[in-house]
Amino acid sequence: MARADLLLDLVEAERRGDRDRFRVLVESVIAEERANQHHLVADRLSELITTTGQSHVRDDHSAAIRDLVQEIVPSRRLSDIELAQVPHRVLTELVEEQKRAELLRSYGIEPRNRLLLSGPPGNGKTSVAEAIAAELMLPFYVVRYEGVVSSFLGETAARLDNAFEFARTRRCVLFFDELDTIAKERSDEHETGEIKRVVSTLLLQVDRLPAHVIFIGATNHSELLDRAAWRRFQIRAELDAPSRTQATQFLERLAARLGGDLGFAPRTLADKLAGASYAELEEFALDVRRRAILELPENNLRRIVQERLEHRRGQATG
Repeated sequence: MARADLLLDLVEAERRGDRDRFRVLVESVIAEERANQHHLVADRLSELITTTGQSHVRDDHSAAIRDLVQEIVPSRRLSDIELAQVPHRVLTELVEEQKRAELLRSYGIEPRNRLLLSGPPGNGKTSVAEAIAAELMLPFYVVRYEGVVSSFLGETAARLDNAFEFARTRRCVLFFDELDTIAKERSDEHETGEIKRVVSTLLLQVDRLPAHVIFIGATNHSELLDRAAWRRFQIRAELDAPSRTQATQFLERLAARLGGDLGFAPRTLADKLAGASYAELEEFALDVRRRAILELPENNLRRIVQERLEHRRGQATG
């Protein structure tokens, strides 16, 4: 059964003739029914408010939706990710707001639901989005860039509409990586009118998202984002490359998780890998452990590490 406050707001919106508000509230009811495993009711309601009437918008398993949105089962928690103090605080606050949404709504306030993650590649943007879904026990949907973007830009806007319409009737985390590829600055004189219409479509869809959909955008180049897109996000978190201390702590945890020594003390290894991203540190540690296992019983960890460090230096200068 949908929340009483939703039903009251629904009737009030219909009484005032506020069709946009009415639709948002119906989508919230649908999301709650899906969360309660009442799929027949949710599908019927979705069918009634879908303007196209096409089943591909409603069917989780349809080929059309799978081309646009990929569901991933989250496997990371926030406690598994190394985060600086400020990003950790704002992310845990977002999770708390969503978990205690009913308390906020009793005071007439909705929880925040739009998060922008920025920073150089390999430092946890996708992992953070996945972890938020895991903390809230929500489905994690990733917008498939190759499915949404078409060589026909008018079709791109339509595909964006379909992806967001799919998400609006579900309590979920919707993740859009490389957001700057779509939400480019519209004042750029080199961009076409069609690109600008795609950006406008994206902004309209983000505005329409109800609070039960957590929309997370990620970009390696926040300076390329359209200013209006940047302002749409209530929370912004910069995920930088690890400092020496953070790299040391991360390598310590990796060694414990992988069940073995990494050849050097974590602090020494952090110095040797200065400038590496979290993803590069993890891949280095996995490479060392992989080789060490294959060379058992007479492996030489220091030699293995030195070989990989020399290879890394060669790639950097090549």
